[in-house]
Amino acid sequence: MFVPPAADSSVHRITRRCFWFLLLCLWASTCMTLWQFLESGHQIRQFQPPIPRYEKRKRIQTNSSSVISIHDMGISEEEWERLQKALDWPGPDQEITQLDQSTSPVHSTFSIVGLKESYKVGEKISVTITARDHNKNLKRYGGDFFKAKLFNSDLKASVYGEVEDHRNGTYSVALLLPWEGQAQVYVRLEHSSEAVQILNKYRESSFPRSHYNGHFEGPGPNKTRISEVVQCNLKWGADGSWRKGDCCCEYKDIKTGTVWQCERPKKLSCDNLVHHSRGGLEDPLNPLEKQLLTKELTTVAITGDKKILNVLPNTAGTGTMERCRSGMTTPVPAGFYLKDVWKSFVCNTQQFSSSQMGNCLKNKIIYLFGDSTTRQWFEFLERKVPGLQRMDLHTPRTGGPLMAVELKNNIIVHWRPHGVPLRFTKMLITDLHYISNDIDEIAGGPHAVVVFTICAHMVFHPITFYVHEVAKIRQSVVALLSRAPETTVIIKSGNTAGLKNIFQSDWYAMQLNTVMQEMFRDIDGVIYFDVWQMTSCHYLRENVHPGPVIVANEVNMLFSYVCPA
Repeated sequence: MFVPPAADSSVHRITRRCFWFLLLCLWASTCMTLWQFLESGHQIRQFQPPIPRYEKRKRIQTNSSSVISIHDMGISEEEWERLQKALDWPGPDQEITQLDQSTSPVHSTFSIVGLKESYKVGEKISVTITARDHNKNLKRYGGDFFKAKLFNSDLKASVYGEVEDHRNGTYSVALLLPWEGQAQVYVRLEHSSEAVQILNKYRESSFPRSHYNGHFEGPGPNKTRISEVVQCNLKWGADGSWRKGDCCCEYKDIKTGTVWQCERPKKLSCDNLVHHSRGGLEDPLNPLEKQLLTKELTTVAITGDKKILNVLPNTAGTGTMERCRSGMTTPVPAGFYLKDVWKSFVCNTQQFSSSQMGNCLKNKIIYLFGDSTTRQWFEFLERKVPGLQRMDLHTPRTGGPLMAVELKNNIIVHWRPHGVPLRFTKMLITDLHYISNDIDEIAGGPHAVVVFTICAHMVFHPITFYVHEVAKIRQSVVALLSRAPETTVIIKSGNTAGLKNIFQSDWYAMQLNTVMQEMFRDIDGVIYFDVWQMTSCHYLRENVHPGPVIVANEVNMLFSYVCPA
């Protein structure tokens, strides 16, 4: 019988020692490999949320010397192509050397197609606009910026009409007849196509139409304080400085990547920037460009069919409107005014009394971000919500940031302006936050309502920079809705402005609104307020700060979404 040899304990000890020795060698080899990998310039990166892929660093040549990449804007190449299609605006097919070649508001006309003796509520009329130059010649190309509406002054009724450009000198408008009674068509030329070409040229140029001031303060000799005021502006793109050379202090926001520049002060260091304020405006126009943008040719009503339309009731009715919620599309028109009350075609909006406003906002925190038009909302709530009191934050009354509270119902309302560029009076630079950064600091939830707008102060800068800003905000909104999907998020569009010039034309604002709508089109959980239509068709004179009746209707839309019926 075979008998196995006795186990030798010394052999087992040697085997175990070899095993541990090999394991130690393997660990040392792994550490050495990792160290060499890091030394070669590679780093282990922390997890980052997904961002658009940039397979090509496509460069975009603007009208200025600055070159912007898709990466600078923070979007994909496919999205940029989609935005370009949405923003496409035709222009003159020839060089314009004389004023009489441009579109004339005196000789351009409109007519109602197939005019009838009477109509019914809910029907549409078609209006044709024909553009002519100052010599009464028909225009061969499009690009004129017309506005159209239907109105009844006695009923304080009006509705917006979208103008379709056929790119041959003719335009058409489909106007809805939403109220019973009389109505009349109104069309005006905001800018000729030749003027729009100028607006576009300077929007994308490196010429600084808007200047800003940086206020530096610091210690001086003998325990004194010294101050210096210098010019500041946006740096956009690799070579997008408005000052060249080693001229400036640069302030880069870590999260958004936005770079702000201020001329280097003579006595103080760059760390001594304390306040920001708006500076002067600089007109870049040559003599012909000034003529094309003169007041006599801007925002002028054109002649046409002045017939009073008779609109009869429609027994068929219009059906019931849905409860207001996120994800609803905004039609054209989005609604209409009747007796100074906005009737929405999006959802079932209501008029809230002061007590209803207070009940609706119970246990809510309202965050209003943007500019003075959202501050108008803050001031409206301050006046209308019972018991809502402004807190003294020792900040400028109009510059903010502002906060109001109502303790009984646990209501908190915040308002804060967005970061630079911003044309406000003197305020602390530390109080100017980028909207995306502020949204990142909000926990969110069913009690949180976030409203933002960013338009009026962006019209002075390239649209590629605006795309960059909106992309950062969108990233923050998506993250907010991911961690707290019950948060109410509302985008307030830019509204029409009182100025119609090289600085603040409505054409600029309309283009920025297009970017905002396109970039948030596929984002679930976001509500878009088209206040452009609300301010464009109202009888009040257009102003960057809409009148109280318009603001009241805007805020009632807010309540209709926060507390839908």
